[in-house]
Amino acid sequence: MAQVLVRDIDPQLIETLKKRAQRNRRSLQGELKVILEQAAKVSTPININDFLARARAIRQRTAGRIKTDSAILIREDRER
Repeated sequence: MAQVLVRDIDPQLIETLKKRAQRNRRSLQGELKVILEQAAKVSTPININDFLARARAIRQRTAGRIKTDSAILIREDRER
């Protein structure tokens, strides 16, 4: 398997990553692998046709429902 070397990392960042790894019961290396895998998934190009099909399906499932403006919901929540 390939290896990657990253130089000049801020020591505070390393400590933060170590704490995160500990919370997730992983080694630092294991945590970094998970972070990189998640980042790679996010940057994977989206097939526009799949995206549009999913959007249409959601629109059909929610047809006829009253849709409240999210700004109103946020305002109400802040006023509690």
